Amino acid sequence: KMLQRVLCTVLFMGALPSLAEVSHGHISVVLLGATGDLAKKYLWQGLFQLYMDQVSSGHSFTFHGAALTALEPGQRLMFDVLKKLACPPDESPNRCAVLKDQFLKLSQYHQLKTAENYTVLNREIETLLRQEGLKEAGRIFYFSVPPFAYTEIARHINSSCRPPPGAWLRVVLEKPFGHDLESAQQLAAELTTFFKEEEMYRVDHYLGKQAVAHILPFRDQNRQFLDPIWNRHHVERVEIVLKETVDAKGRTSFYEQYGVIRDVLQNHLTEALMFLTMELPANVSRAEEVLQSKLQAFQSLRGLQKNSAVLGQYQAYASQVQEELQKAQDYISTTPTFAGVLIHSDSLRWEGVPFLLTSGKALDERVGYVRVLFKNRAYCTQRETLRDAEHSQCKAKQIIFYIGHGALNTPAVLVSRNLFRPVMPEGSWREAVGQSDLHIFGQPLSDYYVYSPVKERDAYSVLISNIYHARKDFFITTENLLASWGFWTPLLDGISHRPLRLYPGGVENQHLLDFEMVSGEVAFTLAEPVELLNPNRLMPSEYRTIQSKFRQSPLVSAWSEELISQLASDIEKTASRTVAQSGQFHLALSGGSSPVVLFQRLARHHYAFPWKHTHIWLVDERCVPLTDTESNFFSLHNHLLQNVRVPYFNVHPMPVHLNQRLCVEEDRGTELYAKEIMALVANASFDLVLLGVGTDGHTASLFPRSENGLEGAQTVVLTESPVKPHQRMSLSLPLINKARQVFVLVLGKGKHDITTLLSRVGHEPRKWPISGVSPSSGQLVWYVDYEALLG
Repeated sequence: KMLQRVLCTVLFMGALPSLAEVSHGHISVVLLGATGDLAKKYLWQGLFQLYMDQVSSGHSFTFHGAALTALEPGQRLMFDVLKKLACPPDESPNRCAVLKDQFLKLSQYHQLKTAENYTVLNREIETLLRQEGLKEAGRIFYFSVPPFAYTEIARHINSSCRPPPGAWLRVVLEKPFGHDLESAQQLAAELTTFFKEEEMYRVDHYLGKQAVAHILPFRDQNRQFLDPIWNRHHVERVEIVLKETVDAKGRTSFYEQYGVIRDVLQNHLTEALMFLTMELPANVSRAEEVLQSKLQAFQSLRGLQKNSAVLGQYQAYASQVQEELQKAQDYISTTPTFAGVLIHSDSLRWEGVPFLLTSGKALDERVGYVRVLFKNRAYCTQRETLRDAEHSQCKAKQIIFYIGHGALNTPAVLVSRNLFRPVMPEGSWREAVGQSDLHIFGQPLSDYYVYSPVKERDAYSVLISNIYHARKDFFITTENLLASWGFWTPLLDGISHRPLRLYPGGVENQHLLDFEMVSGEVAFTLAEPVELLNPNRLMPSEYRTIQSKFRQSPLVSAWSEELISQLASDIEKTASRTVAQSGQFHLALSGGSSPVVLFQRLARHHYAFPWKHTHIWLVDERCVPLTDTESNFFSLHNHLLQNVRVPYFNVHPMPVHLNQRLCVEEDRGTELYAKEIMALVANASFDLVLLGVGTDGHTASLFPRSENGLEGAQTVVLTESPVKPHQRMSLSLPLINKARQVFVLVLGKGKHDITTLLSRVGHEPRKWPISGVSPSSGQLVWYVDYEALLG
């Protein structure tokens, strides 16, 4: 019998204590995509390592390679790979030879193309176990195939290739897991119809990298040192970096669809970010506790804006795409091959600390690291050359999880000697001996405690071992996956057609990709060289002379960024002037998407704004809870209020949620808001009201042919919107027209038609409510960008 012969041979070599102990059952491992690149480079070697490690565990194994290729050529391709398998250097040559020979005997190839093929495989496994008299412990199916094939394979496994009751099933899935939130949700839903959550193991091979895998254990084992300093008061910034020297040649088909953010940042670097920012669970070995802490960390991340990222593309990429994908010579790709993204967490621990995630192809070196840089408040009177690394507080303080390659060319954990001597597990990490003349982040290696793995292991070997041991904390759950896509998708949507900085590649990039953080945003440090600019790019100079009136009122027009800058400055001037005159400033703000960039500008650039004396009111509100993302107040809070120092009693959200219900007339929310305005705002005349314009001509939540709010004595009204959420609360047109100043902001090409129409119509508020805005004793100013004005 095959398995008995194999076990006896291994026993003879001294690998197993006795046959009596071989009683834990049999495991069948099925590698789908057995002849593909990933299988050749990593997976077969990882499976062989598993066999070497677990041959004496009490389980018996068979390994089934599978692909679409027919039996004979598939068999030949697979065994060509298996013959090249290697043992670790510390394995004795004799034992290595025997184990490799047995591994080959236990491996066989199958063509898995049709439903019948899966039925046949299942029958063969059952027959083999019956002949050997073995009980089945479980089956591992490793999907090393494109994601579009997942659903069909899952259907076949579920219908005809599951192990019998009492045996477990583990299905291993390789990324990418979707392209955005919607596609990830769809794929997750499809897989859930065939497999339970505990049966699925989504691989992010970075979780198998030894330095990354050690972040949580390091934090856990060094709690006594880290608890006082692992927070915003002590950490200056965190860098999570993966640089590659290779380009995308040969992979442009994949890269055109995914790009660097989907390929690296959304998964590998985000997982490292979670390990750093999550609150430590009581037991870091419990997968459920780790997952819950991760999800809480995701919820604390501040939403990304388009200015949260800088993007680049190496110059040869376009021609590689044209050649490999047979695109036309004038084809322009908007796929980034370089990205630097600034992330903030609003948790109490990390508020204000910048987290920089950076990755790119065709860069100057191949290296990966996670670097935590601590603030330095010390001043040392002794000159630098005399400073002792162990005690000088003026030397940089940092903890580095060195993923690999680069100057060290090995995984490592480095801790500045003036921080603390870390606790490291003796069996798996050892302190590096001997001093090197290497410098890491500007400091000699002697300035750090340096630890490297006792036994360096490939990431896939680590992960395959964890699949065998059912260690789910090394894998991506459905909740974890969707939380990550939920965080990244808005940025991906926002930058889909954004111009990219072209870079030559390698050392020639010089400082071209350097970027800096300014007021919560990132921007390239150097201006883009003229020769790299798109020659067809529209230049704004020809649009400098624009009429200064719109509907007989002053008009300010510019490109959107310049326009927002001007509007923010004008609001600040109005606020400062009003506070100087009357001691307080009453500002009523509209909801919607247009003001978001204004709110961010005010928060990040206008530190002299008299927020302490400013009252913030809402022009309109949707009838949803204030914590709902659809709420205007929620947007105002996220983009402005939480970032400036407005006294909380100066903030006046609309009372749309009373008595545990939304906008019910009997609750008199409109009367409550009207009374609050009358009590605090002199003559109910706001100092400044900011409005927008809808494509149908509505303003605030006053819609064409509205029954309420266009005329009459009522100051705050309930209205109906043609789009969801339908119910709204709004200031009335008569109240808006009592304001001292009204600014109307109109942005984007989508508003060009309504802007043109409004330039021609008269005072017809029932058709176009915005045309009824005409302050009785104040001033109206229009802020319209070039795209809305000129199309």
